[in-house]
Amino acid sequence: MGGSKEDLLKERQYLEEKEVSRSDFPPSFVFGVATSAYQIEGGCKDGGRGPSIWDAFSHTQGNILDGSNADVAVDHYHRYKEDIELIAKLGFDAYRFSLSWSRIFPDGLGTKVNDEGISFYNNIINALLDKGIEPYITLYHWDLPLHLQDSIGGWLNKDIVKYFAIYADTCFASFGDRVKNWITLNEPLQTSVNGYDGGIFAPGRHEQSETEPYLVAHHQILAHSAAVCIYRSKYKEIQGGQIGIVVDCEWAEPNSDKSEDKTAAARRLEFQIGWYLHPIYYGEYPEVMSEILGDRLPKFSEEDKELLRNPIDFLGLNHYTSRFITHVAHSKAKSYYYRAQAMDRLAEWEGGEPIGEKAASEWLYVCPWGIRKVLNHIVQRYNSPQIYITENGMDDEESDAPLHEMLDDKLRVRYFKGYLASVAEAIKDGADVRGYFAWSLLDNFEWAQGYTKRFGLVYVDYKNGLARHPKSSAYWFLRFLKGGEGKKDKEE
Repeated sequence: MGGSKEDLLKERQYLEEKEVSRSDFPPSFVFGVATSAYQIEGGCKDGGRGPSIWDAFSHTQGNILDGSNADVAVDHYHRYKEDIELIAKLGFDAYRFSLSWSRIFPDGLGTKVNDEGISFYNNIINALLDKGIEPYITLYHWDLPLHLQDSIGGWLNKDIVKYFAIYADTCFASFGDRVKNWITLNEPLQTSVNGYDGGIFAPGRHEQSETEPYLVAHHQILAHSAAVCIYRSKYKEIQGGQIGIVVDCEWAEPNSDKSEDKTAAARRLEFQIGWYLHPIYYGEYPEVMSEILGDRLPKFSEEDKELLRNPIDFLGLNHYTSRFITHVAHSKAKSYYYRAQAMDRLAEWEGGEPIGEKAASEWLYVCPWGIRKVLNHIVQRYNSPQIYITENGMDDEESDAPLHEMLDDKLRVRYFKGYLASVAEAIKDGADVRGYFAWSLLDNFEWAQGYTKRFGLVYVDYKNGLARHPKSSAYWFLRFLKGGEGKKDKEE
């Protein structure tokens, strides 16, 4: 890829126009769709489920853009069979979903398992396997049991490591005879920064933003490592599965050839994925973080470092967009990195310029070549790990447009074509990418944005009984995965 802005624009146009097919990927390459429990399940008081921090956060006035919550969400709790049928019909190999910790342990403490919660997830797993769909389970996708937040301070308390380990152990024991693909945490960066810096995600803290995000991240890394230790010592050999973590990363492209812009872009990457991957792969935080943060960055004890020596089997990458990064000499921003709805607080020493065509969310622009660059960065920085693209997608704005217009999501089709073409190029470069999961199967509760944004391959009609309608992008994947059968299936 060329380095100038003109070259990069040509690369984006090339990828968006390039025809990509299933044959561009290895025969064993996994294609799936992804969701998360709180965004789709609903059934907030069904089956013995306890409240989570997102229940409390979404019911607090002013936290959610449209004043909504996920008490019902898209009712996957009662409609999972229908949704799994959709996954099968569209031809996907795998389904990545998360478990609700408070559905397994309503108080989060691990004192008494909720059998109804175990049964619910057993039913999902068995229904997937009956359809030939491989389950990929995420243990934690942001919905901490509320009791753990109220009683011990949640991720601010190191005791959370112990409770997460109990929860993980229970899940491995309950489901591991059939589930062979485990993810400890989803996007811990977003929990740390959006939950404890800007406060726009649960639990909505921002009072001590100069220290709390780093403490929360520290405890998440240790919780991840404790779960990996348990899996490797008790289950991996017997069950024959694999375990990893999911991190998110926008690509940071230097805005010029100036050394300070290149340094700013590299620093941004260290404060995104380096924050989590450096401890996991090298036992320490990135040097630039230690230099900048000093005593605000917690230290790993010798006992902690021993825990970190348990290697992951694969790395999950969530990637959506990229931006040009410019060195900024004097910034008043308190935090280093801030994504989501607060890009105005982008970073210390850093200015960011979006690249490509804008999607619905303020932070999301269509820039397919960025995913190739992120993958190559990971290969070079972290010893060429096995990688799964665990989330990739874009959103539309909720509107009152006729249904046929909402289903004709041409930009999303171009997005997937371009990004998949870029992933195929990264594989040719030498990246060991094993699978790709589109985000998301269904339109759903989009966290602080409520139901104002739609990421789904499948349209959910919120006004008419939550009916499901596959979009053009869903049928594009059907054709991509099944060849000529896709057109026939759509016509039927």
